[in-house]
Amino acid sequence: MAKKCEVTGKSSVVGGGYSNRIRATQFNPVGKRVRKPNLQTKKIYVPELNKTFKLTLSTKAIRMINKNGAYNTLKKAGII
Repeated sequence: MAKKCEVTGKSSVVGGGYSNRIRATQFNPVGKRVRKPNLQTKKIYVPELNKTFKLTLSTKAIRMINKNGAYNTLKKAGII
């Protein structure tokens, strides 16, 4: 499964993990942490084209498709 949303472009980011006890000091004993987006694999049907697309989407992209419609959202993202 891809690690990137095909509509919004969301992908994994690396962030620091500070504990509250060490926050004021100069060193970071906790290290780095990979923060992953909430990705889902969905089949989206576009009635205007009479086609089904299998996409890896973030949950925000799923909400965008529900709100704006599949055809408009996928065309704006450049998938269609």
